[in-house]
Amino acid sequence: MRGRRLLAAFVAVAVFALAEGSALAAPPLVQRLAQALALSPARTGGVAFDLTTGATIFSRNEALPLAPASNEKLLVTYATLVELGSSYRIETDVLGRGDLQGTIWTGDLILQGHGDPTLGHGGLADLARQVRAFGITRVTGRILGDESYFDSRRTAPGWLSWFYITESPPLSALAVDRAWYVNHYTAAPALASAILFRGALRRIGVSVGGIATTGRATGDTFPLASIESPPLAEILRFMDRESDNYTAELLLKQLGAVEAGHGTTPAGAASVRAVLAAHKIPLAGVRIVDGSGLSRLDRLTARTIVGLLRAAWTDPDVRAPFVAALAVAGRNGTLVHRMRTLPARGNVFAKTGTTDIASALSGFVRERFLFSVLENGHPVSVRAAQRAQDRFATLLAAQ
Repeated sequence: MRGRRLLAAFVAVAVFALAEGSALAAPPLVQRLAQALALSPARTGGVAFDLTTGATIFSRNEALPLAPASNEKLLVTYATLVELGSSYRIETDVLGRGDLQGTIWTGDLILQGHGDPTLGHGGLADLARQVRAFGITRVTGRILGDESYFDSRRTAPGWLSWFYITESPPLSALAVDRAWYVNHYTAAPALASAILFRGALRRIGVSVGGIATTGRATGDTFPLASIESPPLAEILRFMDRESDNYTAELLLKQLGAVEAGHGTTPAGAASVRAVLAAHKIPLAGVRIVDGSGLSRLDRLTARTIVGLLRAAWTDPDVRAPFVAALAVAGRNGTLVHRMRTLPARGNVFAKTGTTDIASALSGFVRERFLFSVLENGHPVSVRAAQRAQDRFATLLAAQ
């Protein structure tokens, strides 16, 4: 009996010793994270930060300016949440220029856009119903599409020519169904919107005597109808999870219009930079040119992105909508087919980024870590880069 007890004790000690030896033999986390990113190390920036200890646990080329691809959208997400708020909505209005005589509007109607990326046929129908409810059954003048809230530039600086349409519909403050009109993307979104609104009015019983064209509202107009977009938090969730370039660019111009009075890409980029500077997010080496990350001129650092993620996490008004906007590993958005098994599945919340010269992944691992990985190449090996990023995030998820 005593012999059995001694044998059991010996086995227990041996097992403990083996386990301890295995633990001692395992490389430290920082070494395993470095091994995960064994891909073009000179053109890779990476940072991992522990939220529980407040310590950076991994850093490689954290201050190296790199093309960020769609990680650029993280800047738009943060800046709009800070400046506009998660419940912010974008208006589309109908204004009348003229006067109402009985049920006849003598004059023009102006469909005025303010950059709602979600505006569709349903919204036009709602506006038309409101016009009819105002008591109008006939409009003697024209229907004018007003896109003057933004400039008329359809792309952003630094875009390759083929990005137009292929990567983003034409940018405009007034576009119905993302400028999809008669089975193609139209180069004249405001005109197409006016034509579609004229049709919506007719379907609701409001006849229109004049043509549909473009124009601008002046000070002698009267508000007749108005609709609002979904709240910003919902728009950002679509933008980030699906990595939608069009939405990112319109929100950047929205920032410029609201904060600087100029609905342009440069004004929006300046507003984003001002927000980052105000919240002490590192800006050395950073160049913000557009909102989507399509521009070949954009540059971010892993340190900047991690600084932004920390700022978003510590702001009680920003944290929830910011994290909720990100794709979830193995479950939705651009991460639905990545990291589909535990420990990463359902525990990594991140923004992807992919162009021919850049691949990126930045976000959160549960409530424990935040991280950023930026990889560049000419071209970058997207599949290899994504595998490296997934290894990196999975290692953090396993802690």
